[in-house]
Amino acid sequence: MDRRLTKPLVIAMVVVALVLGLVVGTVSGVSDWIFGGPNPKTIATASLESMRAQNRLVAFVARYVSVVSSKQELLGGLMTTERTLILPGDVRYELDLARLQPKDVSWDASARILRVRLPELEIAGPDVDLKSAREYGAGGVLSALTNAEDALDATNRSAAVADLRKQAMAAVPMQLARNAARAAVERSFAMPLVAAGFKDAKVVARFPTEGTDDASYLDLSTPYEEAIREAQRRRAAEGQR
Repeated sequence: MDRRLTKPLVIAMVVVALVLGLVVGTVSGVSDWIFGGPNPKTIATASLESMRAQNRLVAFVARYVSVVSSKQELLGGLMTTERTLILPGDVRYELDLARLQPKDVSWDASARILRVRLPELEIAGPDVDLKSAREYGAGGVLSALTNAEDALDATNRSAAVADLRKQAMAAVPMQLARNAARAAVERSFAMPLVAAGFKDAKVVARFPTEGTDDASYLDLSTPYEEAIREAQRRRAAEGQR
C-alpha cells in the first residue's frame, strides 16, 4: 500500500474520531474536560431563560379575614341600624419572572456566588370568598323605612376589601412572601449549578429595596367592585355545576 495515501487517510480518521468524541463528550463530560469544564455563566444564562419562560411565579398565598361594622343614625339616634360583615379573601404574592434581565444575574468567580437581583414583589387580589362571607345586624325601623341596610352592606364590603389589602401588605406577611420568593429563585438557579459539578456554589437572591427602609412593592390588588363581581361570578358558576 502506498504510504503517501495511508497517512492522509489516518489523519482523516483521527479528525473524524475527534469530532465524534466531542459529540459524545457533550453528554459524557469529555468535552468539558477538553475545554476546561462547564461555564457557570452559561449555566446561569440557561437558567435565566428557563425562568423567564415561566412568566410568573406565585411565591406565597395567604388568606385573611376582615371584620367590619357600619352604623347609621337618624333623628339624633332615635332611629338606628347597624350591619357587620365578616369577609375572608385570598391574596397572592407573585414575581414577574419575565422582568428578569441578564444584567440582574452576575457570577462572582472569587467568592463562587451567583447573585440575582429580583423584580419587585407583586400583590394580586384579594380574591374575596363570598360563599364564606357572613353579614349580621339588626335593621329596626330605619331599615324598614329606608334602604339603609343595603347602603351599609355596600360600605362594609368596600371597607372589608380595603382591610384585606392592608393586612396583606403588613410587614410580617410581606417578609414571609419575600423569603418564599427568594428561596424558590435560589433553588431554581442552584440546582443546575450543582448538577454541573459546582457543589460549593452559592446563589444569593435579593430584592432591590432590601437593606433599605423602603418597603416598596407593586400593588396589583383587585378594585373593590371587581373583586365582588368576580366572587359573585365564581359563586354562580359553582351553583350551576
